[in-house]
Amino acid sequence: MTVTLDIQQPQPFDLVGSTIMIAGNAAAFEGTLTIRVSEGHDEYSSFTNVGSLGLRQFQASIDIPDTNTFQLNRLFLTLADDTGNENGPSVVIPVLFGPKILPGYGGWQPYTVQSGDTLSQIAQQQYGNSNFQPIFEANRHILSDPNVIFPGQLLRIPRNDI
Repeated sequence: MTVTLDIQQPQPFDLVGSTIMIAGNAAAFEGTLTIRVSEGHDEYSSFTNVGSLGLRQFQASIDIPDTNTFQLNRLFLTLADDTGNENGPSVVIPVLFGPKILPGYGGWQPYTVQSGDTLSQIAQQQYGNSNFQPIFEANRHILSDPNVIFPGQLLRIPRNDI
């Protein structure tokens, strides 16, 4: 089977903001891909033009308004070539929505866990308070328990001051 959708950005569990940037290689019927973002309670959609005669690089974005009614911080980004056939090829990528994790989310910075660190201590150092929940939620793809972190782990620290 010929690959018609090769999405390079975002990757699964990437931490995204209100504008979700999308890039990859694609070919689609009449050169159009549908973009949908949903978490089961709210959905936004758009489209982008891509190659129609052969696999071509593309870049696109979708803006999620501040008035969204998302209940969860885990979103599913779906790119589908369904303009010619509702059962056409599609790719679903789970992403984490930064604005639902930390109000005013503007990006993230990396932090390497040091011996003796706890999420509460890291939060105190990064935010000035011990609320570690934004750090835990931004790293749920690698953390299953907020009390279990290891030296050398690379964590994403959501920021609202970037």
